[in-house]
Amino acid sequence: MNFSFYIARRYLFTRSKSKAINYITLIASLGIIIGTCALFIVLSGFSGLKAFSLEFTNLTDPDLKLLPKKSKSFIFTQQQKDKLSNIEGVVSYSAIVEDNILMNCEDRYMPVTLKGIDGTYPKNIIESILTYGDWLEADLPQIVSGWGITNTLGFSTYDITKTIRLYAPRPGTGQILSVRDAFKSLKVINVGIFQINDELNNSMVFTSIDNARYLLGLSNTSLSSIEIEIEEAADINQVKTNIESIFGNRIVIKNRVQLNESLYKMLNTEQLAVYLIFTLILIIALFNIVGSIVMMILDKKDNIKTLFSVGANKTAIQNIFFAQGLLMTVFGGFLGILLGVFIIAVQLYFQPVLITPTLPYPVILSWENVIISFFTILILGTIASRLASLSVKKINLTD
Repeated sequence: MNFSFYIARRYLFTRSKSKAINYITLIASLGIIIGTCALFIVLSGFSGLKAFSLEFTNLTDPDLKLLPKKSKSFIFTQQQKDKLSNIEGVVSYSAIVEDNILMNCEDRYMPVTLKGIDGTYPKNIIESILTYGDWLEADLPQIVSGWGITNTLGFSTYDITKTIRLYAPRPGTGQILSVRDAFKSLKVINVGIFQINDELNNSMVFTSIDNARYLLGLSNTSLSSIEIEIEEAADINQVKTNIESIFGNRIVIKNRVQLNESLYKMLNTEQLAVYLIFTLILIIALFNIVGSIVMMILDKKDNIKTLFSVGANKTAIQNIFFAQGLLMTVFGGFLGILLGVFIIAVQLYFQPVLITPTLPYPVILSWENVIISFFTILILGTIASRLASLSVKKINLTD
């Protein structure tokens, strides 16, 4: 095989007497370089978009979330609180009361999700999402609304000229005699505005857990969920096992991926689709390698007969052109990745491509994308080179 690589290297880096062969080889090499570069850039760009999309869920979603298995709420006793606090790996937890309600400001109504939080709600989340005004106080009828809600209903922070009311259906059974009997209401004041993403900005309102319990008719020990933050080094499976021993089979424990299962599935499917599309483009580009090697075989027919005459068999001669295609693939793939890394690095540090005037297009420079891109071109190039080298069999070497 060393003999084959030696001859292949000579053929690859020595100009042919035929200009057409030189042009075909150059086009094949450029196809590999540009194809590999494009695949790497697309994978890096999609990784950036994926991380950008998940950034908001990572910001607002807990490491673990406890949800009732059958109903909308469950009882959280003091004994369970103490046991939950003592679980190794649990940094903190927040009690949550959450449900859909109707929000009213003057003559405008809007369905929203009311999220009642307690005093242990993570301060880092509050500081990250609060963009205007103040955060709510536990013992006052206050809310913090999403930016889209304030625009739709037409109020701002501490706007005493606007009356804001929250409405929730009264629990229970029996005949409803009036609208007032059907709904429980709470007059509130908006003290802050948050921004997370378009979906939550247009649908969520924060308030204290006491206000939410009053409006939804829940007892002081009832919750909709518990959001738990755990240590990075903690064994998440062991933590889940310990939590299940406290609550039994009355709850469902979900991690961040399970809470956004449809989003993760959509992003992974899109990433696979993009990869397959660009792999198909690479396959088409690699036909140039086949054409280049076949033309090289025809051009070197006399040399091939000479090699055969001095003792090289057909397998060794096939390996020469297989090695030539492999060298073209490796060098082209390497140069393509270097070019792709340079372009991604320019975007990371100088940000020439913008989504909006203030938001650069997100990209991620990772070894994973380097490896995927290089091995994709290497595998496809190996197959193309092997197929092209089989053309040697059609040459009559005994003439």
